[in-house]
Amino acid sequence: MGDAGREGLLTALAEVFRGHGYEGATLARISEATGLGKGSLYNFFPGGKEQMADEVLASIDRWFVDHIYTPLRASADPATGIAAMYAATDDYFRSGQRVCLVGVVALGASRDIFAAKVKTYFVGWVDALAAALRRLGDEKGAARRKAEHAVLEIQGALVIARAFDDPKVFSRALKESERRLFEK
Repeated sequence: MGDAGREGLLTALAEVFRGHGYEGATLARISEATGLGKGSLYNFFPGGKEQMADEVLASIDRWFVDHIYTPLRASADPATGIAAMYAATDDYFRSGQRVCLVGVVALGASRDIFAAKVKTYFVGWVDALAAALRRLGDEKGAARRKAEHAVLEIQGALVIARAFDDPKVFSRALKESERRLFEK
């Protein structure tokens, strides 16, 4: 299986984990979503479901490094990088219609298995955003607090948009969060 095929497989696995959590992602559900039998799944993932989830989380992390963290750190204009972060976040979470799998794992019973990956995801996001805010002139502590609050708002907005079954809640929250970041 090539890289594109494996990424497609990881995408299908991610949706199973999003929809059912790690604990509820049975091999039967995984087989149904991927079209692969148990033997093929173990051929691709000898470490079983834990390896599947681990690779899915690594894939998510790569996406965030490429589309969120690196642009925040490397953009010539930090304000443009921040605006791009909000746009990419809205796109990734499908305007609030897609739950955060890392958040699902962080809150689930399997949290300890994947604690390092969960922490890396959230720390990476906060650190990259804080770096952009420092480049805009915020003091180190204030930049960190603002970055933590922005990520908290995004994650909370995902939950509320899902609970209300209203993606507009997510879009409004992103706009308000972005606006607040630029307040002094």
